[in-house]
Amino acid sequence: MGDSVGAVYSGKGELNELGQPIGMALPDWSPASFPPHTRMEGYFCRLDPLDEEAHTRDLFDAFALDREGRNWTYLPHGPFPEYPAFEKFMAAICRQDDMQFYAIVDRRSDKAVGVASYLRVKPKAGSIEVGHLVFSPLLQRRPAATEAMYLMMRRAFTELGYRRYEWKCDVLNAASRQAAMRLGFRFEGTFRQANVYKGRDRDTAWFSLLDREWQELDPAYKEWLDGVRRSPDGQQNESLSLAIKRHRGDTDLSEL
Repeated sequence: MGDSVGAVYSGKGELNELGQPIGMALPDWSPASFPPHTRMEGYFCRLDPLDEEAHTRDLFDAFALDREGRNWTYLPHGPFPEYPAFEKFMAAICRQDDMQFYAIVDRRSDKAVGVASYLRVKPKAGSIEVGHLVFSPLLQRRPAATEAMYLMMRRAFTELGYRRYEWKCDVLNAASRQAAMRLGFRFEGTFRQANVYKGRDRDTAWFSLLDREWQELDPAYKEWLDGVRRSPDGQQNESLSLAIKRHRGDTDLSEL
């Protein structure tokens, strides 16, 4: 039987003195910095450290526009049809030590319209995950949503020196999988029976971006967001996925 893991491994490495393949040496690597829980400023939005007093009412009102509760299907909590339950939820996540939550604030209305978080932060390994994304109907499919994800990537890679940026979701969450691919993440595989939540099984799809890939994505995001800013109707003629493909030098420029 062949070594199926070795057959699909595409990384570059070296040989040790025993002739065994080992990972590339990283003589210049130093651990990344832990993310400061501070504001991130954009043109369409800003990300503020989540604050129960400042953001609870705005977020409850924004999430209430999702009348069927679709935003919460693939999350371990929610939906929250009643305000007191949402208040309790906000109080809990604002006190999380292992996750760093942000409110995504629309610059036009100055109201919080979504939530995002850093989690599984591993500075020594240079790995960090983005997750617990809840985008209200006021944020979905809008430039501010893309910009929010860009701001979090930029802080991780450019400002703090991370080398791996992760995105994970329930494999059945098609919208999250598609969003990850649109944003330029690479699919890595599925962890079967990885979790149990809301009384049901979860297979988890893993996606990632690496620091060397960020060098191609950063200018693609800047170009795309600048095009939206300059457009009189706030629209882009080219999709973000195509802009990313161009900057990566992909020959297949079909839509995702």
